[in-house]
Amino acid sequence: TLTRAALIATLVLTQGLLAGCLAPAVRAYQQTAAEQGLVAQEVEGRPFVHRVYLNDAAAARSPGRLHVYLDGDGIPWRGYAQPALEPTARDPLVLRLMSLDPGPAVYLGRPCYLGVYDPARCTPWHWTHGRYSETVVDSMVQALHRIIDRHRVHDLTLIGYSGGGALAMLIAPRLVAVSGVITLAANLDLQAWVDHHGYSPLSGSQDPAQQPPLPTRVEQWHWVGGDDRAVPPAVVESGLAHQPGAHFEVIPAIDHACCWEAHWPRLLVIAAHASHATRPDSTDRAVPQ
Repeated sequence: TLTRAALIATLVLTQGLLAGCLAPAVRAYQQTAAEQGLVAQEVEGRPFVHRVYLNDAAAARSPGRLHVYLDGDGIPWRGYAQPALEPTARDPLVLRLMSLDPGPAVYLGRPCYLGVYDPARCTPWHWTHGRYSETVVDSMVQALHRIIDRHRVHDLTLIGYSGGGALAMLIAPRLVAVSGVITLAANLDLQAWVDHHGYSPLSGSQDPAQQPPLPTRVEQWHWVGGDDRAVPPAVVESGLAHQPGAHFEVIPAIDHACCWEAHWPRLLVIAAHASHATRPDSTDRAVPQ
């Protein structure tokens, strides 16, 4: 439990935000968004408000088809049993990936991240043990309903990096517009991931590996780096054991953060065409059932 540490973290973070101090991580996202010409918005979920960034193609019209980018866990903890005061990732990698996407795309922020913090609703539990909880997932689903209605979306692809991939798998069955899920370096089996690192259990979070298979209408592509120590390939493959037809690829010489930007244009093309000729420098297979 977080108890006193959680209360202290909440109080300190709230005081900092009320004083108008933006964390360096939040400023990094704002700067990257400005450099890429992304439009910033806030979208209501339930019970949270979410920061959203739209690229030009999404902001200019109602596209019908839309890519939704979901970010990783960032920095949930700042030390042993000490929740971080600001969980936003230090590196806006997912925003940069979205900038390489030529189609309509939006970045949907996680609850209480990116400086969108309501002390009446946010607690450190929402970015530590409860980061994949029903409350978090449902709020993101509600925000996506608003985005779908606003942009008249009928074909939605969820693209999740790291913990955002776990969220993508939890969100996908709740939205009929979802036709595809793409994950990069995603911890799709939470129990296996926790056991591998010796972490404390994520009490209150949902494990994608324990959910029913996604509907067969949802095309799945899952990539992980061969050198990824944060999310080893075995964790991803284990999480897909009950996902018929899911495409799984291990890309050598990539770790958790490097070098997804170099590969992302190619991976987008692969997913868009829903077919993939095996490359000599990769291992590609449907996950065995």
